[in-house]
Amino acid sequence: MVAAIEIAALRTEGIHCPLGLDVDRPRLSWSFGRPGDRGGRQSAYRIAVATSEERLKTGMPDAWDSGIVSTGAHTSIAYEGASLLPRQRYYWRVTVWDEQGQSSTGAAAWWETGMLSGDRWTGRWIGASAGAGGERRLVQLRRSFDVKGPVARARAYISGLGHYEMRLNGAKVGRRELEPGWTDYDKTVLYSIHDLTSRVRQGENAVGVLLGNGFYRVAGGRYAKFKDSYGEPACLAELVIDYDDGTTEKIVTDRTWSASESPLTFSCIYGGEDYDAGLEQEGWDEPGFAENDSWSRACELPPPRGKLLAQSSPPLAVMKRFPASVVSEPRQGVYVYDLGQNISGWPSIRITGPQGARVKLKPAELLTDEGLANQKYSGSPYELNYALKGGSIEEWRPRFSYYGFRYVQVEGAVPCGKESGGKAGLPVLHGLEGEMIYPDTPACGGFRCSDPLLNRIHENINWAILGNMKSIFTDCPHREKLGWLEQLHLMGPSVMFNYDIEALLDKIMRDMADAQLPSGMVPTTAPEYVVFKEPWHIFRDAAAWGGSYILAAWEMLQRYGSTGPLERHYDGMRRYLDYLTGTADGFILRAGLGDWYDIGPKGPGFAQNTPVELAETAVYFGLARAMRQIAIVLGKEEDAAAYASLAESIKQAFNEAFYDSSSGQYAEGSDAAMAMPLAIGLAPEERRGALLSRLVRHISERGWMTNAGDVGHRYVLLALARGGRSDVVYRMTRSTDTPGYGYQIAHGATTLTEAWDGPTVGKSQNHFMLGHLEEWLYGGLAGLDYRYQPGTGRFIVKVKPAVVGDVAWAEAWQELRPGKASVRWELGPGRTIAIKAEIPANSEGRIYIPAAQDAEVRKSGPEADYLGREDGYAVYRTGPGCYFFKYKNL
Repeated sequence: MVAAIEIAALRTEGIHCPLGLDVDRPRLSWSFGRPGDRGGRQSAYRIAVATSEERLKTGMPDAWDSGIVSTGAHTSIAYEGASLLPRQRYYWRVTVWDEQGQSSTGAAAWWETGMLSGDRWTGRWIGASAGAGGERRLVQLRRSFDVKGPVARARAYISGLGHYEMRLNGAKVGRRELEPGWTDYDKTVLYSIHDLTSRVRQGENAVGVLLGNGFYRVAGGRYAKFKDSYGEPACLAELVIDYDDGTTEKIVTDRTWSASESPLTFSCIYGGEDYDAGLEQEGWDEPGFAENDSWSRACELPPPRGKLLAQSSPPLAVMKRFPASVVSEPRQGVYVYDLGQNISGWPSIRITGPQGARVKLKPAELLTDEGLANQKYSGSPYELNYALKGGSIEEWRPRFSYYGFRYVQVEGAVPCGKESGGKAGLPVLHGLEGEMIYPDTPACGGFRCSDPLLNRIHENINWAILGNMKSIFTDCPHREKLGWLEQLHLMGPSVMFNYDIEALLDKIMRDMADAQLPSGMVPTTAPEYVVFKEPWHIFRDAAAWGGSYILAAWEMLQRYGSTGPLERHYDGMRRYLDYLTGTADGFILRAGLGDWYDIGPKGPGFAQNTPVELAETAVYFGLARAMRQIAIVLGKEEDAAAYASLAESIKQAFNEAFYDSSSGQYAEGSDAAMAMPLAIGLAPEERRGALLSRLVRHISERGWMTNAGDVGHRYVLLALARGGRSDVVYRMTRSTDTPGYGYQIAHGATTLTEAWDGPTVGKSQNHFMLGHLEEWLYGGLAGLDYRYQPGTGRFIVKVKPAVVGDVAWAEAWQELRPGKASVRWELGPGRTIAIKAEIPANSEGRIYIPAAQDAEVRKSGPEADYLGREDGYAVYRTGPGCYFFKYKNL
């Protein structure tokens, strides 16, 4: 008999088989395959964890046996077994039972612990020789070691600050870039674990480490958003070799390592990188290398203050490559390459030429009127300089600095094929491509529809998301590279529809905790590399930014069923809400950034249309309401009651302060002022219809253009969609002659820009802060949305399409924690509409059919319960399975 439910994938702390976790009680989750004909709901589970795969296979789990637990929960199950050991691999699997009592056991997965504690490290932080200083070249480190017998397992535990590249026996180890992830190094320092088992060999081996400054040391020298340093670049590493005979050997960083200046003559996360290939020492990272006088003993350096923690979020890697498609020569001897796409990363070149010849690369998002690289809005000067070693074709790209760009201006070299027209003796550039870096995390969703413009907007938003997804979510990949926090909750759902970011968000939650002040305030950026002081303190303290500490954790619960962040950060979230309450004036927040970057007569920047107090207090209310829900989930009933009372007090004060009964609107009636009370729940029920009508009228009077900004825009879309006015969202979105998405594309944007009219007004050409439409494309137009239900441990998948405008069909799919959900709807002849909806196992569906009262609805698939009509939709409750609906509006 075939089981009605099957296990498909296992995750530990949101990751498939993580190599290195410093978590005492990791959270375990599993998803399911496609449900069978009888559906598939979990009624119970049993988790087995063992220290060897053989023990697991033979039914002797020596770490933990949960026993049979009767529940439908399958996410964020805390490990409750024996104390975890460092550097130990744990194998686990789960057996589930369906509602008919049939069991199914999935394949085994594993996780491996890291050091688990900072006092287990025996290596020392090392770097350049004592007394070296100033703007010297960056350091490289090396150590030879012997492998004395057959190896069972070899690992490298390593952190290099600000960034490092590890090499073994002449080749780079792995694909990771810009390691480790950015943190407040006074609070947290991340290290990585590399599996070297297949890389080490019998006899002599050699390990090499190149160091870069990163955010650990921003010394300036060219463009820099700020200048600061936590210390000198340094490395801590332990290579641990477990032999087949049961013995273990460690090679750790100490004064037995050697140090030398590397060919990196300049490296700045903001200003670029210079590399002199003539300074390379061939074989420096290989066995048998003879060190010359440039090498000396490594120097022990003071360790950073931060706690060492294994990096569990997805590593950055080169994920896409873009060959240059166009070459122009706007000025004699100056060539400009066009990638055709705005990306974040670096250019990579293939070049030949005489030794010592130098080529300069200047990346940019825009071009000047003359056709040269324009860095006016992205941080200038940023440049990359490469000095050739001479000989055969040389390949180079920077290691520790990246930028946002589409164009690359080349000076000092001639493109291949144009040698005859160039200056004699110049190097020849045989190829240039852009390498885009972002976390190595799979796409978990997709959207398409019949409208090419909407598809292009979807693509541009995704390019902007990927362009700013690093070890934090940056505001832009060039000028600032800072983790402005409002994006986490305002754009969180849009990102989660497309990418699995549970582990990355967990890391960013720690960043926010590290940034929190003793007063409870969470600053607007985390890590807080720049502290905005008076008179610019307004840029440091804003509820829509710091509030991500609460709202991001709440979103993680709703999207991933992840309770770990709520438990780990509850005290910090509580202290932040207490801070806001302590600074409020009669439950009104008087300061902050408000609806940043809205559309007004003064150009983009400070809020112009909506009182800052209104926007900040509306978010404050949302935070109190979210904390009430979080307290309920965690069983803190007294706290929940207190937060409910706080929310009611804020609501009353808000309406007294901002609602004008004579005009029937909030404040001056901006889009954000009308939409935020509707979307967040501040507007009383009796006002909602009139407020929505007024919002629609204002938008239509502007030619279907909103005047909302960074904060207000998401709430405008939510208010319209929830109010049944997706037709207005559609008309706003397709407009190409007013500032907005269509306008950006009509004027050549290939990513989402910072300002609504970004391609013509300038500013950054790669921001994702206004990409809130993505949430509507999935949850509104295609009609696919979902929420975790803490009481049941299951997900409710909602399918509610919006049939609008000239859209003939739309579809979306999503890999949820329980499994794959999808929807496709299309219009047919004779006013017929067909909907196909896929509800994953162990989930419940709510399918809304946009049918008229007298429409004939035909259904096929598993059993579905008709619940009646709601706002023009016929509503069905379903279990797991694939459902088909076809109807004709008479």
